[in-house]
Amino acid sequence: MSKVKLLPVDRFLQTLEIVYREGSHLSYSWGRVYSQPIDTSWVKDLDTRPEVAEQLEAFVSRFGRMQDTIADKLLPRWLIALAETPGSQIETLNRAEKLGVVESVERWLEARALRNRLVHEYIGRADDFAADLLLAKEYSLVLVDSFNCLRAFAAERMGIGEALLPGKLAIVES
Repeated sequence: MSKVKLLPVDRFLQTLEIVYREGSHLSYSWGRVYSQPIDTSWVKDLDTRPEVAEQLEAFVSRFGRMQDTIADKLLPRWLIALAETPGSQIETLNRAEKLGVVESVERWLEARALRNRLVHEYIGRADDFAADLLLAKEYSLVLVDSFNCLRAFAAERMGIGEALLPGKLAIVES
């Protein structure tokens, strides 16, 4: 059985849909984690609250996954759909910033470093981890904003009809 080769715009739209689902899951986890005050004692108490630790693990995983999918797949596929050749990740982010889809390459790189700390230095020092979790709350909004900007670009500048696009993402505080 031969595989059907997708056109670049179709591949972009498929990936946009994946990121939409990832963003919906991130939003849910964000609401669960950040409905509680995050501080050093909250982090220290995770050892005795496995259900909260599990919620946190889901959030960290979803934060990293959405960021990875946007940077590694969605942005390059978007550029290919625009008949551009994506370069390195930094070049792709620079192009996305220039086209108004990414607010700041610097913030994206900070979010990437944060993702690495959350994943690899999980609960090393409670005070540092609590501070990083508060940053992740803010950077989640950057991811959602990037998705929404890409979606708007697809509708307005690529002429893709609303019926072909996933919904807009929002993170709402409880």
